[in-house]
Amino acid sequence: MTFQLIGVNHKSAPVEVRERLAIPESHLPDALKRLIQHPGVNEAMIVSTCNRVELLAGSQNGGADLRQFLGDYFQMDRTQMDPHLYEYREQDAVRHLFRVTSSLDSMVIGEAQILGQVKEAYATARAVGALHSQLDQLMTRAFAVAKRVRTETAVGTSAVSVASVAVELAKKIFGSLQGKNVYLVGAGKMTELAARHLLAHGAGSIFVANRTYDRAIRLAEMFNGQAIEFNRLYDTCDRADIVITSTGAPHAIFRREHGEQFLSRRKNRPMFFIDIAVPRDVDPEMNKLDGIFVYDIDDLQQGVASHVADRQKEAERADQIIDTEVERFQARLQTLDVVPTIVSLQDHLETIRQVEIDRVRGRLGQLSPEQQLAIEGLTRGIVNKIMHTPISTLKTAARESEATTVVEVVRRLFNLQQEDGSDSRGPGGHN
Repeated sequence: MTFQLIGVNHKSAPVEVRERLAIPESHLPDALKRLIQHPGVNEAMIVSTCNRVELLAGSQNGGADLRQFLGDYFQMDRTQMDPHLYEYREQDAVRHLFRVTSSLDSMVIGEAQILGQVKEAYATARAVGALHSQLDQLMTRAFAVAKRVRTETAVGTSAVSVASVAVELAKKIFGSLQGKNVYLVGAGKMTELAARHLLAHGAGSIFVANRTYDRAIRLAEMFNGQAIEFNRLYDTCDRADIVITSTGAPHAIFRREHGEQFLSRRKNRPMFFIDIAVPRDVDPEMNKLDGIFVYDIDDLQQGVASHVADRQKEAERADQIIDTEVERFQARLQTLDVVPTIVSLQDHLETIRQVEIDRVRGRLGQLSPEQQLAIEGLTRGIVNKIMHTPISTLKTAARESEATTVVEVVRRLFNLQQEDGSDSRGPGGHN
């Protein structure tokens, strides 16, 4: 089994590319089912957030063309997509996954949200039957590594968040947030977090609109706000000074004409849009209107970057932990690779021992219990001595790059069956 990972993130691709490759949560099960049917893919999972879309697959000998899958799935020209993609295999894929899950590859180093997002992606993959043994083990280890990083370093303390940067930008526009009305469009975790930060800095009334009205009601109740039916969005949005939007809609829900209507009703009082959706909820044309200020996820990233320099030392400590964990995981995988061969060898020689004892038993006549024990002890001792060298060699090789070669040599020497039941000698093999 070979691990392969391909994707785009906030560092490799601008938001206009990421939004074309984003997979809505409701489409993830279907995308996973198509991915595990792609040639060469044995098991897989997909992580799709506002800052990244990544495919992680277990393939036979690394032969899965994941770039082709992305191009086919999104019906996107490879020349537009390829310059922004990164691709990792084996140990590099494991290291990247550990860094992502530990929030070292995030826009905000140390933020806790990515771990929850990866866990949700993992749950979806398990639910559709896309995960099996090795990839499942890898994800279990990734979550343990993330916990260790958070426990043993300060990388997750006082993390600068996208929400806190949004508050800073809002203060620059309005001077003070005291009494400013906030409109939440969408009822996700990021929206909720941004609202909490704004309220903590003096914001006033909260309005919430969501396509599922019950979710809007629940979120509004958390902030003593007012839930609004989604079909009244454009009639009521001008009440807000600050609009935080993250809906998961496939296209912009706020366009230039909406901004013009809002400004007219507000007598040209400014409005601040925080667009944390991918694909974006706010058409960039809105930003050209005097009095409308639009910041998307990439704009917020620039604000975050200026705050994270002092977190670099903790991130370096976390990377050292990850390097150690990658080596441990690889060693464990390689050890698991040789276990079937060791078991096959033990079974093979034990079968020979039993057959030979049965073959001569008739010629030995009636044996006393002591004689039977002596024969058992003698034959087992011979078999154990024969097995000692190949098993020791296999266990040592499991920690080295030559493991596959040694496994093949042992299987051929002892004529062991492959895991699929085929003869290790190949077609036409003979003793």
